[in-house]
Amino acid sequence: MIARSPVLGEFMGTFVLLLLGNGVCAAVTLKSSKAKDAGWMVVAAGWAFAVLCGIFVSQLFGSADAHMNPAFTLAFAIKGHAYGNLIPYVLAQVAGAFCGAAATWLFYLPLWGLTEAQDAKLGVFATSPAVRNYGWALFCEALASFVLVIVAGGMSSKLVLTTGAAAGLSPFLVSLLIWSIGLSLGATTGYAINPARDFGPRLAHALLPIAGKGPSDWAYAWVPVLGPLLGGGLAGWVLLALGA
Repeated sequence: MIARSPVLGEFMGTFVLLLLGNGVCAAVTLKSSKAKDAGWMVVAAGWAFAVLCGIFVSQLFGSADAHMNPAFTLAFAIKGHAYGNLIPYVLAQVAGAFCGAAATWLFYLPLWGLTEAQDAKLGVFATSPAVRNYGWALFCEALASFVLVIVAGGMSSKLVLTTGAAAGLSPFLVSLLIWSIGLSLGATTGYAINPARDFGPRLAHALLPIAGKGPSDWAYAWVPVLGPLLGGGLAGWVLLALGA
């Protein structure tokens, strides 16, 4: 039997999240894909459904928290004054994201060499800003991540739902939240809103022998790491102050 554990759950949930999330980016980007140029609505929906699937897999393998996101883990560590899971969860999330991105590369293996644009290939794995202004991009990532954590915190707070959300409903609510953020706040930076979601796949892009790839844009990589941590950490403090 497989020994279930919270760390394994975080790894597996994040693996599925990135396989499906990077997968939809590959589907709409890579040349000869049957979904090529399907557009932003498909990308936003694909990531929302990826989160839904990731949550269920994370819980299946042993993580009742199903964070799959260091910003969530930091926020709820602040809220609960409990930091014991912070490092193990974050390491599992980054590793899961790397492996999910690597699996995406393998799944679409014949299509990379057919796609000429190097920035398009990077965009399958990692985020980039619509306008290269680091301070503005940091603000966008921090605000979108604050919205993510504060709304998710409200969904699970007894200040809002006195008896908690109905069993099994929370993953669907969170996926709708991700969809909303993607549609409303995602077009400026590609809405990483998750340090593991960007760093793990960016590292995979740098290390994997992807046909015709270009640089991994490490000059920007700190933004989708720091921004979500700032926004998530602030949201965690607000939830703590509210007693949510």
